[in-house]
Amino acid sequence: MTDRVAIAGIGMTSFGKFLDRSVKSLSEEAVRIALEDAGIGADKVDRIYFGNSASGTITGQEMIRGQAALRNTGLMGKPIINVENACATGSTAFHLAWQTVASGQADIVLAVGAEKLSHADKTVSIAAFGGAVDKEEELPSHVGTGSGSIFMDIYAERTRRYMDATGTTPADFARITVKSRHAASLNPFAQFRKETTVEEVLASRMISEPLTLPMCSAIGDGAAAVILCSSRVASKLSRSRPVWVASSALVSGSADPSKPNASSRAAKAAYESASIGPEEVHVAEVHDASAPGELINYEVMQFCAPGDAAELLRSGATDLGGRISVNPSGGLLSRGHPIGATGTAQIFELVQQLRGEAGARQRESAKVAVAQNSGGQVGGDSAAAVVSILVA
Repeated sequence: MTDRVAIAGIGMTSFGKFLDRSVKSLSEEAVRIALEDAGIGADKVDRIYFGNSASGTITGQEMIRGQAALRNTGLMGKPIINVENACATGSTAFHLAWQTVASGQADIVLAVGAEKLSHADKTVSIAAFGGAVDKEEELPSHVGTGSGSIFMDIYAERTRRYMDATGTTPADFARITVKSRHAASLNPFAQFRKETTVEEVLASRMISEPLTLPMCSAIGDGAAAVILCSSRVASKLSRSRPVWVASSALVSGSADPSKPNASSRAAKAAYESASIGPEEVHVAEVHDASAPGELINYEVMQFCAPGDAAELLRSGATDLGGRISVNPSGGLLSRGHPIGATGTAQIFELVQQLRGEAGARQRESAKVAVAQNSGGQVGGDSAAAVVSILVA
């Protein structure tokens, strides 16, 4: 890599269920806001990485998803590269944009993550997740025992093993949801903004033991866009304090169950590349597609020792404004998880934090931020994982 990479602009739509909106509409809004934030026109963008996971299933739009979504944005004629990597799609688009600028291939690159998961027939939405596993691999026996979500059954089985190993309880997972909803209540972009209680979470409908409905991320729509640029370009833009990408690591799942999982390996690579340790992180967005995922990822990201995640949560260290403010956006649980947009939405939140623009969600004096996003399932591992570190 030859150049430092700055984040010059960010844009995001509200996340929610928008049956009357399209991927095109959502993408146009996010891109327009990001360009305005960077203070540049579409003509200045050299390349676009467009992330979308599920349009082929939801709307039948295959192959030219980015070109179709961006045709009215002024970006047509530029290189548009379509990216799909399950729930890690948006973060993969961001990683590729960072690589492109860092290697000197382009000065200004746009990463877009956009998804419309809502459909009048909910079974269509649920079916979209079925493509994120190896279709030639026999599913484990526990998949299909819950209320219909393949991945919640996968997460539930992982959660049961985690509970057996650590003594963590469903009440701890409920506390994650309560924390998540509180953060989202302060986030104007979030899908679920009503606060809740541990008792309400535990009493809710069971999806896949021990996961109740509020412990599971929901179907939703949205888009987020990030503009990355070289240090030379950053020095010419009006923003005096850009956010810098210290590192970004992308890995795939391992076929060897004795090796660390994908997110652990991506975290190790990102920390080493940035010469930054987990103890230096002020704010993090981690992949909490289910509430236990946040706890498990405290350990994956080395915020605590193995088995100590519940203790870290109970200490308040990961609350808003805590030592390591984790998922101040509300995370996937409450900000929402329109899968192709999740990775870029994480970056959006972290840039706001490092700029000091997160309002009531702000972690004071935030200088170092990390995003962890994983997607799909192959064997016992995520199919893809991306960890990116940002610094002010």
